[in-house]
Amino acid sequence: MTDTDRPSPSSGSRPGPRLAAAWSSLGGDPGLLSRVTTVERSGALPARLPVRETARACVGACALAAAELGAHRAGPARRGRPPGPGVPAVRVDDGAVAAAFVSERHLLVDGRAPVSFAPLSRFWRTADGWVRTHANYPHHRARLLTALGTSDAPEAVAAALAGRPAAEVEETVYAAGGLAVALRTPAAWAAHAQAAAVARRPLVERGRLDSAPARVLAPVDRDPLLPAAGLRVLDLTRVVAGPVATRTLALLGADVLRLDPPGLPELPDQHTDTGFGKRSALLDLPAGRDTFEELLAAADVVVTGYRPGSLDRLGLGAEALAERRPGVVVAQLSAWGAYGPWAGRRGFDSLVQAATGIAVSEGSAGRPGVLPAQALDHGTGYLLAAAVLRALTEQADEGGSRFVRLALARTAAWLLEGAAPTRAPGDDRTAAAPGPVSASAPGADVGAGGSADDRLAETDSALGRLRYARSPVSFTDGPRDWARPPGPWGTDPARWGA
Repeated sequence: MTDTDRPSPSSGSRPGPRLAAAWSSLGGDPGLLSRVTTVERSGALPARLPVRETARACVGACALAAAELGAHRAGPARRGRPPGPGVPAVRVDDGAVAAAFVSERHLLVDGRAPVSFAPLSRFWRTADGWVRTHANYPHHRARLLTALGTSDAPEAVAAALAGRPAAEVEETVYAAGGLAVALRTPAAWAAHAQAAAVARRPLVERGRLDSAPARVLAPVDRDPLLPAAGLRVLDLTRVVAGPVATRTLALLGADVLRLDPPGLPELPDQHTDTGFGKRSALLDLPAGRDTFEELLAAADVVVTGYRPGSLDRLGLGAEALAERRPGVVVAQLSAWGAYGPWAGRRGFDSLVQAATGIAVSEGSAGRPGVLPAQALDHGTGYLLAAAVLRALTEQADEGGSRFVRLALARTAAWLLEGAAPTRAPGDDRTAAAPGPVSASAPGADVGAGGSADDRLAETDSALGRLRYARSPVSFTDGPRDWARPPGPWGTDPARWGA
């Protein structure tokens, strides 16, 4: 254990106000917060903004929601284990949380570290400021270059951007189907119409869709306690936040089937990192509608991470899904929110950081900075899983198909609320051109609180020997690891497991 990784004097403390706020937004009983204890580590996720506290709250809320549902479903005690329906104790360790929030940096595939960002995914100077681009996917890269009318040489892209205003670049690239956002201060974002639309919504939107009868959940035991055992989850998500949520549901026992369109491959290392516990199949939704309807007819949860409206056009909105599958829980995730002028725009964690003022808050000397992790993605992912678990608990008591809805931009607003510096001035994290970060680099190991052996594990898989970060979701009798490693993208049949 390093000095920066040593538990603080408040190790074992009760949860703070951020966990209470997250749990309240999930509709949880405030009395259950007493079941949570935290292990605070001063070196975890260093940032000016309260990243460590927010990450701890997201994971803590998820673990508490899992423990609550597990207690609801727990059957008779096994031999040698005490009976009792009480909610299991939850333990949130900052070190485990931090390691999981940079899980993509800890991943090794046969000893090879993945590349997190492509060369054209970075901050660029413009005539009046900065823009952040995202070009990890080939189709986004092609659209960016088309919009700028330049080659893919970084110096050519830099020259094309240097003479244009940031707002003009933002709109031109968006119109071409690419991804670029102008860097804004928190105040400038607060004055934006999209920020106003986001601010009017709760951190976690929740609601009933109909009056379907209460769900009857089969009992589960506590060896280990798997709150989502026997539940079937259709995973229609990509990139990080949605897959983190469904990866967590898989840890908790759910049968998770991820569906991707055949013509839109996922980045291999990204899929490996978030694919633990799941199966991955390819399905063209328009052409394979009969197959999808068969899957939906037996699904308990549908998680979507595509732009708002894109699935609605295929009849896959929350109301339409509940009409065809009464009793379903529909979890919806977006970058900018399902409302406001940017509702239909694509987005990623790095772009939301730039637009909302986070990059300015973490920068210095006129240069934008970055958070120590893709904290909006990971944090929102754990909150999304928590929202699903709480919806299942409420549904078992009250019935009704349910929807839950989260947005990276809303999580960003929560991170910025009442923010004050939480590290020493001069400890700057500027990043004009973030690139790959090795798992042993500062910030991915000691600085993230991720060096302890029990936070990392290894396993063999069809992809090779994997080193990976364990899940930070921990409660008494809960699972320690996933039941299966990830497999190659799209190689499983589009059907439920036995």
